Amino acid sequence: MEYNFDEIIDRRNTDSVKYDLAEKSGKPADVLPLWVADMDFRTAPGIIERLSADAKFGIYGYTEGGEDYFRAVSGWYRERFGWHVEKEWLVRTPGVVFAINIAVRALTEEGDAVMIQQPVYYPFSAAVRNNERKLINNGLMLRDGHYEIDFDDFENKIAENNVKLFILCSPHNPVGRVWTLEELRRIGEICLAHGVKVVSDEIHSDFVYEGYKHHVFTTVDPAFEAISIVCTAPSKTFNLAGLQVSNIFIPDQQMREAFEKQMQLIGYGGINLIGLHACQAAYETGQAWLEELKVYLRGNLDYVREYLNKNLPVIRLIEPEGTYLIWLDCRGLGLSEEDLEHLIVQEAKLWLDAGAMFGTDGEGFERINIACPRSVLAEAMERLKRAVDARQTLTQ
Repeated sequence: MEYNFDEIIDRRNTDSVKYDLAEKSGKPADVLPLWVADMDFRTAPGIIERLSADAKFGIYGYTEGGEDYFRAVSGWYRERFGWHVEKEWLVRTPGVVFAINIAVRALTEEGDAVMIQQPVYYPFSAAVRNNERKLINNGLMLRDGHYEIDFDDFENKIAENNVKLFILCSPHNPVGRVWTLEELRRIGEICLAHGVKVVSDEIHSDFVYEGYKHHVFTTVDPAFEAISIVCTAPSKTFNLAGLQVSNIFIPDQQMREAFEKQMQLIGYGGINLIGLHACQAAYETGQAWLEELKVYLRGNLDYVREYLNKNLPVIRLIEPEGTYLIWLDCRGLGLSEEDLEHLIVQEAKLWLDAGAMFGTDGEGFERINIACPRSVLAEAMERLKRAVDARQTLTQ
């Protein structure tokens, strides 16, 4: 490989949320963090070069992206996903979570019902509840190690609760589903029939494993453009989360104006220089780096699968179709949520995301970020095995 993803980079004392907040968060100082969704790899060289030039230039005034920026972003989605976007659709925000909150405020009123599909990325439920909307859960069904949508429940709950907005996670975090064309079409048709708007979070779209294909929601049927907001960002793909840049596409003018009005009401004034240039450089220069990264991540996934099968069969990997966040079924350990958390954090000295954070449907599961050097992942698996073996020895 041209890029060294095995390199161990010490991120401690860099103001890293992932590495520098353990004790403040009630975790042991020596915990190994594989929780929050950022990677332990340096980003693509072209991005670093662009930001280095910006830093040396020494003037960091107000910034607005032009034709080159739009060309880079639109070209990325056209070439990789066959999605043709118009310039006027684009609204830049400091993050997808920010955009989801803005969308909730723009498209619903207090007390309105908003649907999500748990277990799902926990800021979804926070966006609903914090904005005083009614949370409706169309819980995903786990069948033979594979998550599916209960479409009867989906439509019934929309009708019964007069749901106004559905927040789609595509690819799904944390269960790793890459929704099929048929699934997305059925979602859209039901939402169209009931007048439900859709916010599609597609931040993980660049990480799809062999045999699967990501479909941008609005490409499934042109009619979906009238009800949809598609949220994209380079942050997960190129490890740029700290630069706070997202590209939100809203084809419908009325929806777009409502979204932009909410941004104006909170006083948001535009994207920052570094985030803007990082995004453009990522989409212009980062493809080769990304393709090698995906090969490396596939190797990490294979490593975890083989390790669990051989050494920890009591913990089951939910086979992911996309993302670098994998979902582990720990229910075979027979532990309560409290005991499972103690095992993971205090005994194994691992900092993962407990499944219960993603809703009650996630209880008994753990989410682990495999975007790290393989030696780090190996250490994590060894820690987990030692803790489980010690616990089982005590109970025998």
